[in-house]
Amino acid sequence: MSLAPADDAFAEALSGDLPEGTLVPAEARHNEEQRRLAVGAALWVARPRSTEEVARIVRHCAGAGVAVIPYGGGTGLVGGHVSDAPALLLSLERMDAVRAVRPLENVIEVEAGCVLADVQAAAEAAGRLFPLSLASEGSARIGGLMATNAGGTGVLRYGNMRDLVLGVEAVLPDGSVMRGAHRLRKANMGYDLRHLLIGAEGTLGVICAATLRLMPRPADMAAAMLAVPSPQAALELLSLARDRLGEAVSAFELIDGTGLRFVAETMPEVRQPLDGPPDWSVLIDVGVARGEAAGALEDVAAAGLEAGLVTDGVVGRSGRERAEFWALRESIPDANRRIGAVASHDISVPLSAIPEMVARGRADAARIADLRANVFGHVGDGNLHYNFYPAAGRTREDYAGIRAELTRAVHDLVHELGGAISAEHGIGRFKAADLVRYGDPAALAAMRAIKAALDPRGIMNPGAVLAPS
Repeated sequence: MSLAPADDAFAEALSGDLPEGTLVPAEARHNEEQRRLAVGAALWVARPRSTEEVARIVRHCAGAGVAVIPYGGGTGLVGGHVSDAPALLLSLERMDAVRAVRPLENVIEVEAGCVLADVQAAAEAAGRLFPLSLASEGSARIGGLMATNAGGTGVLRYGNMRDLVLGVEAVLPDGSVMRGAHRLRKANMGYDLRHLLIGAEGTLGVICAATLRLMPRPADMAAAMLAVPSPQAALELLSLARDRLGEAVSAFELIDGTGLRFVAETMPEVRQPLDGPPDWSVLIDVGVARGEAAGALEDVAAAGLEAGLVTDGVVGRSGRERAEFWALRESIPDANRRIGAVASHDISVPLSAIPEMVARGRADAARIADLRANVFGHVGDGNLHYNFYPAAGRTREDYAGIRAELTRAVHDLVHELGGAISAEHGIGRFKAADLVRYGDPAALAAMRAIKAALDPRGIMNPGAVLAPS
């Protein structure tokens, strides 16, 4: 079904039904993917202040057959908000209120335009923790994080975004409002529609507000950087740490020595606590309700050393040291961008398959070209960022034309090992064809049926997630 453009004539008709200043011309930032891999064609951006205004906008789009693309912080990495068709961008940036914080219920009620860091700060002010944490938390917005089911560093202990949402308020493709932002842990009243919207990347409606779970703040926190001989040793160390500390292990990050060398090359001011740097290391983060977190981590490190799983390490006993460890970890993506990736992948595999994924993926890439691999990520939940960079002395331009071949090799291996080609960044437009290639046919048919039922005119973020059939 063909869609009408969100052109000047449509904008004039829509603006007459909205408060002044709600509809504005699109700026360059609205049409850019942050790595400049794609450019959108939107001419207009709607910036509502309420769910009712969102509903009014969507009703206009449905009536005119105009595509609408929800826009959060613009930090996505799969092209979810950039379309080469002149769709209407619907920005939630002015819907950024924290509606309520209820510490006794461990609940916070927020609008979709709230920046993640502001939600974290509101929880902290109430003596609670909102545990979702990722590099873009200063700009990523709650609606976008829900739309992509974002993960981050704390999934091992706290789960993905999906696990932190109790209720959702949303506008559906016909402009009706689903007022489901309840505060209930138990609400068995038919289909749980929040889970259709979470992870749907704006293809089934516009998330406007949500009720989110809060957690008690750990009384003491500590982190350790430990050198390990291999990814297999890292997995065994994770098992040892969880056996000894249980759910106190908040994060367990695998760090490739290639990434640390990239940081040393491009960001020499970032302190690295281990000599070398080692070929493989892990960052363990622990938060305990009682006792001393650093002491518990030292016991784990000592046991790992005795078992041959740890070869060197530093335990951060102060908040400053812990912050330095995490600053190093969060510097790796920045260093990667400065080096310039040939191909990047956000994948997950079963934990026991991680060593095979690391070894075989590198070998497969080596048969294609001379590259440097940097494999790092949230190994505690199986999510790896599997990226390739030019060999020393070469540039990414020297590898023009092989990106698709590299991605095919990585994704084929992921599929063979029972993994997923997208772990925490979503499908967007960049991976829509791969979803068809690797997705389960029955699941894809069900997704298409749901899309057709809820959005028969196909106006909600067309081309994202489900490639045109």
